[in-house]
Amino acid sequence: MDGSATTSAVSSLLEAEGGHMAKYGKAASESVRKAMEKEKRGTLRSGKGGKGGVVTSRKQAIAIGLSEARKNGAKVPKKKSS
Repeated sequence: MDGSATTSAVSSLLEAEGGHMAKYGKAASESVRKAMEKEKRGTLRSGKGGKGGVVTSRKQAIAIGLSEARKNGAKVPKKKSS
């Protein structure tokens, strides 16, 4: 499978517009891309240590990718507190 379509979709989703500084770094984009690929293959799991259920939601896959990027120290904005 060609990852260029996924990469461009993730890049357009994550990059800031209008010449402003990007909110997300390249490492974050890569982490989200990998999570999306796992979700498509059906191997992405939620929960600590992947002990939860299989992820089927696109939004949940993006959230997991961003969370992993945060853990690895990538440039990702802080989570919004609810």
